[in-house]
Amino acid sequence: MIKSTASYADSKQHFLILDALRGIAAIMVVMMHCFEIFCGGDYHKMYINHGYLAVDFFFMLSGYVMAHAYDDRWDRMSVGDFFKRRLIRLHPLIIVGMVLGAILFPLQASSFFPKVADATLMQVLLIMVIGFTMIPVPPSMDIRGWNEMHPLNGPAWSLFLEYIANILHALILRRLSKTILSLLVILAGAALAHQAIAGKSGDLIGGWSLEPEQLRIGFTRLLFPYMAGMLLRRVVSAGGSKGTFLLASGILVLTLACPRIGGYDRLWLNGLYETLVIMLVFPLIIYLGASGEVKGGWAKRTSVFLGDISYPLYITHFPIVCVYYAWVDNNDVPIETGAWVLLLVTALSTALAYSWLKWYDEPVRRWLTRKYM
Repeated sequence: MIKSTASYADSKQHFLILDALRGIAAIMVVMMHCFEIFCGGDYHKMYINHGYLAVDFFFMLSGYVMAHAYDDRWDRMSVGDFFKRRLIRLHPLIIVGMVLGAILFPLQASSFFPKVADATLMQVLLIMVIGFTMIPVPPSMDIRGWNEMHPLNGPAWSLFLEYIANILHALILRRLSKTILSLLVILAGAALAHQAIAGKSGDLIGGWSLEPEQLRIGFTRLLFPYMAGMLLRRVVSAGGSKGTFLLASGILVLTLACPRIGGYDRLWLNGLYETLVIMLVFPLIIYLGASGEVKGGWAKRTSVFLGDISYPLYITHFPIVCVYYAWVDNNDVPIETGAWVLLLVTALSTALAYSWLKWYDEPVRRWLTRKYM
């Protein structure tokens, strides 16, 4: 474990491998999004087919880390201090994502985003300012064509739910006994399994819109992983193990890259796969990551870098990817050509994420910490 950059004076040490796993998952999300343009809207044909489950992994990892970092010091930390810490940690880069989304928005005009060409500058600026607050907008205010709650930076929907999870954590979840929390995890797990296995699509894709069905999917994807992560931290002691970095990373990559299962005729098989991944595989990966130690050398340098870029990459990559979507769509770019450019987009998004971190996020967080904490 190691202290993170721009951490508070009383911050606990971070699980370095868990930070690295978050970075790997973020890279998988970027690549999944880049390939998405070539599936023709058919999720059965997606490359890196289960990359969207990285969001569920993030939620479970967040529950685990929040329980580790805070649940034994509420006697010396107020709820207000907790909320300030979370805002300082998450919000500066949310601002970057929204501004980047507004700047690149005109370059996204295409049939893939049918409303972009008709959006006015005032509409874009209004959505950007609302996005700064993380207040979701209804489908009637959509300016891209996907009915997103954050049209300038789609992945911000998961940060909106993350904030809700943090509020629930501070006000309710931290106070629950292991027994009550376990019962809630079982109930939330049943809801998640029902959505994945019995749902019409046979997957857990969704959560980015204020449409009722989308909201139900989003909260279903949030509640089980987050509470299960909290419970895992409470009941399982992570010991010092060796060799878990490569093992946990390999399992995570294979899980997210796994092709669609069951085809069009047996949708429930894919839903079963996703249920088992979230309920069994993700807890195993987190256990391995929390148990492992990184001594030094390439493994430590790699883990630190992956942990550093994980959040900035996730929350800022999508506006860049949307420009890539428009380029592919407007020019009928084949996948053979698009795949090479995809690698450049991933590299550019990663380099920019590291730049946002070092030149903006860390200095701003240090200033906000000195001023308000």
